[in-house]
Amino acid sequence: MKKSMCSLGLFLALIVPDVEAVNREIRATFQPDPAQPSKNVFINKTPNSGYCATYPGECEQHNMFSIQLPVRFSSTRALYQGEVIPIKVPANWRRLTVTNAETQETETVEVRITGIGSNYVLSHPAHELVGISDVIEGHRKLWTSSSWVYAPAPCQYSGVGAYGPERYRFFWKTPAEESCVKRTAYPIPSMYFETLDFAYELRTPNPLGMSSGLYTGSMPYTLGSLGDFDLGPLMTPDDANLTLDFVLDVQHTLKVDLPPGGNKVALEPEGGWTRWIEGGRKPTRIYREQPFYLSASSRFKVLMLCNSTGGTECKLGSPKGNTTGVEVFLTLPAGISGPGGPDGNVTRLPLRYNNWAGPFQPGLYVDRKAGSLLFEMTPFSIDFLLRPGMADRLSGNITIIWDSEA
Repeated sequence: MKKSMCSLGLFLALIVPDVEAVNREIRATFQPDPAQPSKNVFINKTPNSGYCATYPGECEQHNMFSIQLPVRFSSTRALYQGEVIPIKVPANWRRLTVTNAETQETETVEVRITGIGSNYVLSHPAHELVGISDVIEGHRKLWTSSSWVYAPAPCQYSGVGAYGPERYRFFWKTPAEESCVKRTAYPIPSMYFETLDFAYELRTPNPLGMSSGLYTGSMPYTLGSLGDFDLGPLMTPDDANLTLDFVLDVQHTLKVDLPPGGNKVALEPEGGWTRWIEGGRKPTRIYREQPFYLSASSRFKVLMLCNSTGGTECKLGSPKGNTTGVEVFLTLPAGISGPGGPDGNVTRLPLRYNNWAGPFQPGLYVDRKAGSLLFEMTPFSIDFLLRPGMADRLSGNITIIWDSEA
């Protein structure tokens, strides 16, 4: 007897649905404004879509911004009479960290959702579902507490309502992180919410304490039943996750202007050399106070480089081999704090060779305000320079470096 063998190949196909996600960038920028030097805030540069694009006046007076996302929430089955659609959003403040990729500095941003809206679309015209001919009355009677322009507590009315036979656009303000519930008064075979519109509010850090550059960070949200954006178990979104990607762009100003010829400094006694030349009266000070004009919107530091063996003294010299010492003192405009005095103002702060001074922190944007560098010879150097028989011309270079990456 012959035996036959049959080989069976079994193939198991496992289908895993894609995990969908929506990302949206929110960008805010700080640039100092000479016209408003005390306005130290970020300006939201994210284009409005949805509610605030259609009703900009409503949002401007409440400092709100809005985004419309192509996320659809669809009913999983027919809605029976008396069933509810609860709507809840992350209305409480949530914190995220943004990081400067270059400096690794971090700051905290806070965000909350202040409004929610969409356009619901019914399988049949609302007035047909309730058995009447009036379109708007159909939308009103379909729900136990009137149409969706009226927000159930704790949500609040925003004045927005637009409708057609099968659809109704609404938007509610969300002052609390609790469900706002609408209840059906008639059965609805199926329905969906066409988009996800939400308004948001930001709290951003003080840009004057931040370095220039881009600070980035993300805030993730879940969509669906028991998620952050929750329309109840009867409504399922076609995207499971939403991530808001924050970009804070800090564009600081640090500029130092010298008056014409200010890069050349001649030291002399107060009132000039006449008293010494004509009367032999030895001066007690030989110096020059050189003004400059500073524009600064962030902390900075200052470095002095010169011919020096260290400390506060820079050397001036001549081809004859004579040398003398000069010290440099920094005075900054009012409103900039630093290690310059007990009142916080920086007044005649001695600079040290190859040693960073600061950091100095503007309390608000300083726009072309006057400060000064005082170049002054030490008493020992004055005695050396004015000794009998001395005739020479001494010079040297002193470089002052301003760095906003303090």
